[in-house]
Amino acid sequence: MMSIHPQKFLVSIGLYIFLLFLLISLLSIIHTSALHNTNKGHSRKKSVAKSSPIISATSPISPPLVFADQRLQLVYPVIQKFKSSITLDPLGVTKTWVGSDICSYKGFYCDTPPYNSSAVALASIDFNGFQLSAPTLDGFIDQLPDIALFHANTNNFGGTITPQISKLPYLYELDLSNNQLSGPFPVAVLGMETLTFLDIRFNLFSGAVPPQIFTENLQVLFINNNIFNQSLPDNLASTHILLLTLANNKFNGPIPRNLPKALATLSEVLLLNNQLTGCLPYEIGYLQEATVFDVGNNQLTGPLPFSLSCLEKAEILNFAGNLLYGMVPEVVCAGLMGNLVNFSLSHNYFNAVGPICRVLIQRGVLDVTNNCIPDLPLQRSILECADFFAQPRMCPLMWYHTFIPCKLHFHNTPLSSVP
Repeated sequence: MMSIHPQKFLVSIGLYIFLLFLLISLLSIIHTSALHNTNKGHSRKKSVAKSSPIISATSPISPPLVFADQRLQLVYPVIQKFKSSITLDPLGVTKTWVGSDICSYKGFYCDTPPYNSSAVALASIDFNGFQLSAPTLDGFIDQLPDIALFHANTNNFGGTITPQISKLPYLYELDLSNNQLSGPFPVAVLGMETLTFLDIRFNLFSGAVPPQIFTENLQVLFINNNIFNQSLPDNLASTHILLLTLANNKFNGPIPRNLPKALATLSEVLLLNNQLTGCLPYEIGYLQEATVFDVGNNQLTGPLPFSLSCLEKAEILNFAGNLLYGMVPEVVCAGLMGNLVNFSLSHNYFNAVGPICRVLIQRGVLDVTNNCIPDLPLQRSILECADFFAQPRMCPLMWYHTFIPCKLHFHNTPLSSVP
């Protein structure tokens, strides 16, 4: 029997116990590390979960716009597109152009269309004085199928007037005055049977005015303060227009002799600041409803026709800034003494004035400054007058200037002084 030495046995037992203790310690360290890493991972996940936003499965959707009528729904995108093109809105008008209630937008007005009394449509627009700026009105006004009235006075709209405007079946008033519109006369308005009011004054339109416009169904035509350049068309004498202004353009040539008869119903005849030439026809005596007759700042010449005495309703007569000459007719001053407030003959070449007309000068009614009247103050120089009369300016049918096509009613004026 082999015997084991007691000392060696004790060493072996001690080594075994040491190794076992070391193994247990190592396992404990590994377990502790594992738990720590696990807890750290859970903590990180919680942190990430806490900081991450919760994303809803469905995003909020704006409720659809509800319109009072499909006709309003049709024009809504047209209005919004035009709104996006506006570059200046100093009065904040477009802030009201929001939502489906188009009839409450500032400047927009609804009504029942003529073809359906139960419907609601955008019937009229009034932008007068809004001071809006936009490069064009194309794609806006012509896309409003039920529009009957469009007023946009005093804004800054540019571009031209689209030919598509002729397709608007109900438009009867179009006011685009005081803007920056340009190009030729908007011929698209020709043939628009419903249109009765057209105002395009104070713009930059140029070229010729189509003669047909004067025989359309228009009652009002304002085309003054543009750059139209042509002679007055002959068919202007056939017009049925009740209010017509042609002033401040570049119309040239003589005043047609048959024009005054055609304009006999007009209360205002405004031809000032053009380039009209020739002599005044006696037919202006037919303007017996006129309270204002203004041909100032043209190149008209010849004597004043006696027929002016027929304009008994006249309050303002302006012939200033022309090449008129001769004696201021006493019969004219006598015939117009009742209602006349302002009678300007300044900056012409008249060389004589009688006693009845001098009464109007004393009253401050008649202005004859800057003429060639020797005994009155504030006249042209002798040299300037002599130079003018050295170049004869004769009118055809000179004897007609004394013809008076009416029965005169003098206002307590001594007829013995009337020539």
